[in-house]
Amino acid sequence: MSNSFGETVKHLRQQNNISQQQLADMLFVDRTTVVRWENGQRTPDAMLFPRLAQALNVDITTLINSTDELEDTKNVILVDDEHIILSGGLPILEKALPTASITGFLKPSDAIRFAEKHTISLAFLDIELGKVSGLDLCRRLLDINPRTNVVFLTSYMEYSFSAWDTGACGFLMKPLSEKDVKKQLTRLRFPVVWGGTNE
Repeated sequence: MSNSFGETVKHLRQQNNISQQQLADMLFVDRTTVVRWENGQRTPDAMLFPRLAQALNVDITTLINSTDELEDTKNVILVDDEHIILSGGLPILEKALPTASITGFLKPSDAIRFAEKHTISLAFLDIELGKVSGLDLCRRLLDINPRTNVVFLTSYMEYSFSAWDTGACGFLMKPLSEKDVKKQLTRLRFPVVWGGTNE
């Protein structure tokens, strides 16, 4: 694949005096994701294009026209209403799933809109999401796509029993660790081929 998209992103980022980390923070992705965009290893999911265009202060068609093709990657989401959890969890998911397209969401409503437009292979959901329960978000995601693998994240073990009633396939205690994520990948209800990441 041509790296015209990556070169465009890098040029616009530098033109706006934005570091790779700052751009990653603005989009709720890991810095490694931005690096992969810029070196041509990956293209962002289509839903990220409007957010990326806004962050780079450019018309979205500039980004779309620089892309030869969108990669067929597996979508993974992390939903938590605490920015620090997203910032800490995204790099861990990037390491555990380097071939996946990983996106973080602070708001459950944004995650639902994403799920309505894209097939989500795996969702990591905090159980307590402010006014919205992660259990309710799980049910909504499964209504949209019953084959979405959902793994709950929490600091409170007592939620684990309620979590199993939602159709989720896993439960991890915070904070996330690469080892725990990789172990969970072997226990998904609907197995996913990750391109050698779940060895």
